[in-house]
Amino acid sequence: MASSNFIDYVKISCRSGSGGKGAAHFRREKHVPLGGPDGGDGGRGGHILLRGNTQLWTLLHLKYRKHVIAEDGKPGEAARRTGSRGEDVVLEVPIGTIARHAETGQVLLEIAADGQEGTLLAGGRGGLGNEHFKTPTNQAPHAAQTGEPGQEEWVILELKILADVGLVGFPNAGKSTLLSVVSAAKPEIADYPFTTLVPNLGVVAYRDHYSFVMADIPGIIEGASQGKGLGIRFLRHIERNAILLFLIPADSSDVRREYQILLRELQTYNPELLDKQRILAVSKSDLLDEELKNAVRQELPAGLPSVFISSVAQQGLEELKDLIWNTLHGKEAVIIDN
Repeated sequence: MASSNFIDYVKISCRSGSGGKGAAHFRREKHVPLGGPDGGDGGRGGHILLRGNTQLWTLLHLKYRKHVIAEDGKPGEAARRTGSRGEDVVLEVPIGTIARHAETGQVLLEIAADGQEGTLLAGGRGGLGNEHFKTPTNQAPHAAQTGEPGQEEWVILELKILADVGLVGFPNAGKSTLLSVVSAAKPEIADYPFTTLVPNLGVVAYRDHYSFVMADIPGIIEGASQGKGLGIRFLRHIERNAILLFLIPADSSDVRREYQILLRELQTYNPELLDKQRILAVSKSDLLDEELKNAVRQELPAGLPSVFISSVAQQGLEELKDLIWNTLHGKEAVIIDN
């Protein structure tokens, strides 16, 4: 997925259709000069709908569609004929898309499954024809309702990636390398910070033909929650991950401090992120001999399931998969001493 094509935030102006006007009509036939009111109702205005589509991974197709307008309902007709409904507009979006009111931030709709459909803005109801207003004292009402107006709002669509495991770490911690080794994903990898500019997803094969989804989130730096580096632009994607896998390289000067910084940035962004299950992987551990590994173990946060891995040397990866799988399925996580 090219970085220029990954769009996870769009703002669009939406207007649902207005309802059609009810008809004020009277039945007139050759031998029925005073047939009474027979005006039909107006048609409903078109809705604006969101529909989940697993074939979409980005909001790119909506980036340049700044205005979405549904059709108005048609007026009612004679002989109690209801006007036709305005045509609905269906916006297909990736799974994990949230629609918010642009001004208040209120969540209007959330799409979490393929084919799930929800009404973003409802069309106005059609007006009632004059046949509804006939009474014993008013047998020939000339009144008919106008249709309800449609709704018009600026709406923000945000994509939050759905994944079982989200990789959290500073730039150059080895997140992209790990994803490229354990899955078929091919994220850009280089030895400079912020190589990853967009989230990448990979399906990780596990024992007995099982699998889980891993997401590589662009690196966090200290102060990201205040806008430094890439800021909080991609932190929203972590909200949908079941497990947070913290990756800290073995050549870090202070593993515990790096972990605490990452934890603090997540807490500042959204305190609920700390309720998620967490795993720590010490990457690039092929740089360590057994004596250095023992020294690093002394720095690891107490009680946090952890494992030493090396994506390049293919060390500890099966143990990491086991730890992730057991955590995902509610089995007791253990600290793996490898």
